[in-house]
Parts: sequence; C-alpha cells; structure tokens
Amino acid sequence: MPEVPKRRLGLLVLACVSATVTACGGTGSGVLAEPAPASGSSTPSAAGSPSDAGSGQATPSASSPETPTQAASPTGPPAFSSKVSKVSAGQLSHSWRPGCPVSPDGLRKVTMTYWGFDKKAHTGDLIVSSAVTDDVVAVFGQLYEWRFPIARMEPVDVYKGSDSDSIDAANTSAFNCRRATGSSNWSKHSYGKAIDLNPRENPWVEPDGSVSHDNAKPFATRPLRKPGVINPDDRVVRLFEKYGWEWGGYFNGAKDYQHFSKGGG
Repeated sequence: MPEVPKRRLGLLVLACVSATVTACGGTGSGVLAEPAPASGSSTPSAAGSPSDAGSGQATPSASSPETPTQAASPTGPPAFSSKVSKVSAGQLSHSWRPGCPVSPDGLRKVTMTYWGFDKKAHTGDLIVSSAVTDDVVAVFGQLYEWRFPIARMEPVDVYKGSDSDSIDAANTSAFNCRRATGSSNWSKHSYGKAIDLNPRENPWVEPDGSVSHDNAKPFATRPLRKPGVINPDDRVVRLFEKYGWEWGGYFNGAKDYQHFSKGGG
C-alpha cells in the first residue's frame, strides 16, 4: 500500500520537470533550448503571428529583400502630334509670288512635334504640298519615335525667304519658290515636295569636298556617326524611300545630304 503513493508522486515530479523544461524554451525532446542571441544580433521574424492568421504565409524575415519604394515616375515626353492647316498668300509673303508653280491653295502647314538636340520635345512647322501631308506626318512621326534630333523647324519665311540664312540657322524647312541650285528649272521646293532636313549636319557638298556654310564643315564627309546626321542606306533614308522620297546624298557629282524630294529631283 505505501508504494502506490510513492510511484504516483514520482510520476507527478517527472511531469512537472518536463513541463518546466518545455515552458522554459525546451525543444520538446528533453534537450534544453539554445541561449537567446546576444545583443546586436538580428531577431528572427515572428512567423505565425496573429497578422498571418489565415494567410498561409509567414511575414518576411528581416534578411529578405525589401520591396522597392515606388517613387513617382517622371513625366515622359509627350506623344507625337500633328495638325494640317491651310495657308494664305499673306503667310508666304517671302517664299511665294505669282507665277510660282503651285498656289497657296495647293500648300498646307503641318504643325508637329519633333525631338531636339536638347533631348526635349518641340513643336515646329513645315509648309508642304497638300498632296504629301500624309507622307510628312508619317515620316516625322517615326523620326520622333526614334528620337532622331532636329535642330529647328520653321517656314523659310521666318528668314525672309533666304535659303542661305535658313541653312545658317540649321533650320529644317520645305516649301520655297526658287530655282534649283545651278539650274534655271524650278526646284522641287517650289512645289512643296522637297524637305531639307538638318542642313548643318547634312550639307550640300561639292565634288571637291568643300561646303559653303562654315557651320557645316565638321559634317562634310560620309559615313559620319553623329547625332542628326544622315548616312547612305541608313534608316532615315530607307524611311523616306518607303514613301517614295529620294535622297540628295545619292546625287551624282555634288551631294545634297539634307535634301529629300518626292519622286526625286
């Protein structure tokens, strides 16, 4: 009879010891837990915390990569836009006169976005034939998407009809009622079917390699890998060709690297 209480007492003692070890951080296997990490050590995350209940996922530990802060993205450049509008003789007082091969009624002003050498979007105007406005919008829309830089885009009337002054200003222009260089025939510019693109970077070059504008001297040779420069068979030439425009860089003798004309000439 006295042995029964002793055995029960022993079992109770063992149960208490086991409960005490477990409550003090035991592993449940009878081995004591490792000591708590020293001050300065990283603290493990509390997986299975109340905030995780039902989520099935533990809160990421301190060693997990942090989610990048979503900074406000800068406003990008505007999309290409264009507008085609009629022009009057009064708007062309320096570039048109009676007797020119096209009347103001046959011309249009294309106002559109272009990419500048300053890596910013600008708005410019080209005066062209009403028959080629779709070509012009398509070509310059693609040039803008490519971020092909253009220095300036203004009607030649801004320069009182002076082709030379427009070139000195590195201006991209189109219509100007004048004779072709070295010829008594009307230039394709007189019909609004020619464009001079970046005349500084793409000058008229004589057969001996000379140029008539000082600002164009660094750009007289081809091929030349510089911004805004047009080279034989590059994507700018092929883009114009897609719409039936020929490049003056393929002229025999003197080269007119700035010049594109619908149907050639």
